[in-house]
Amino acid sequence: MAFSIAFLALLIERIFGYPQWLLARIGHPVMWIGGLISALEKRYNDQSTNFETRRRNGLICFILLLALTFAVSGIIESSLLWLPFGFVLVAMLGSSLLAQKSLEEHVEAVATGLEKGGLAAGRQAVAMIVGRDPDQLDEAGVSRAAIESLAENFSDGITAPALWLGLAGLAGGAAYKATNTADSMIGHKNERYHAYGWAAARFDDLVNLPASRLTALLFVAAAFTTPGASAAKAWEAVKRDASRHKSPNAGWPEAAMAGALGLALAGPRVYGGTLVDDHFMGEGGRREATAADIRRALSLARTADLLLLILFGLVAAVPTALL
Repeated sequence: MAFSIAFLALLIERIFGYPQWLLARIGHPVMWIGGLISALEKRYNDQSTNFETRRRNGLICFILLLALTFAVSGIIESSLLWLPFGFVLVAMLGSSLLAQKSLEEHVEAVATGLEKGGLAAGRQAVAMIVGRDPDQLDEAGVSRAAIESLAENFSDGITAPALWLGLAGLAGGAAYKATNTADSMIGHKNERYHAYGWAAARFDDLVNLPASRLTALLFVAAAFTTPGASAAKAWEAVKRDASRHKSPNAGWPEAAMAGALGLALAGPRVYGGTLVDDHFMGEGGRREATAADIRRALSLARTADLLLLILFGLVAAVPTALL
C-alpha cells in the first residue's frame, strides 16, 4: 500500500503542486520542521561549550526531531486510513513532501530570466535555488548552477522522499524530509554547525544513497528518448566521475546530467566567499552552458520524472497482480 500511496502522491504533486493559498494560510511542512530545527539549535548549540558537547547535543536534538516527526506522521496516517478515501488523503499529505512542480518552475524561471532579462534577471532567479554567490557568476555559470541544482534536487526533492514514502509510508517520507531539511540548515562544516550538525549531515548522506543512484539511472534512461542527449555518455560520466564528487550523493545525478547533455558541471565554485575545489562532472564536456541547455536539462528531468512515476506504478501493481 505504501508504494501505491507514493505513486498517487507523485501524481498529485506533478499535476497540482503545493497550493499557494494553502501556503499563505498554514505554511508548508518544511517550514514547520525548519521552525523546530531552528528552535532546538538556538537552545542547545551553545558556542561556549566544547566540540564534543555540541556534537552530543546535536545528536540528541536530531534524534528527537526524527522521533517526533515519525510519530506524529505515523499517527496521522493510521488515523486517516480508517476513513473513507483515507488512502487519497494520505497521498495528498505525502504530495507535500515532493517538489516536482516547484523545482521545475524555479529552474525554468532561470532560463526565462536569462532569455528575457539577461544576466541580472538570471542571477536573481538562480539565487532562489542555489547557495553560491550569484554575483560571481557569468551567464554560463548561472546556467550550470541551475542545471546542477535541478539534478541534485531531483534526487533530494523528488526521488528520495518518494522512495521513503514507498518504503515506510507517510512517516518514512516525513522523517526523510526532516533529515534533509536539517542537513540544509545545520549540516555545514563551519564553526557554528560543524559539531552540532554532524549527525544530521551524516544521516542525510546515508538516507540519500539509494535515491541518488536511482536518479542517475533515471537520467541515463531518460537520455535514450530526449533529443540531443546521450545515454551512453551519461553512463560513462557516472562510472568515471560520480564517486569523485565531494558529496557522496550529488555526483551521481550531476554526472549523469552532465554526460547526457555534453556539459561539464560542478568543478571549483564559490560558496559564501569560500572556494570549494571539486572535480568536474562530465569531464571533457563544455562549460559554456546557456539557457537552451537549461531547457534541455528540464526536458530530460521531465522524462525521468515520468519514468519514476511508471516505476512506482509498476511496483505498486505487483501485490495486486499476485493476488
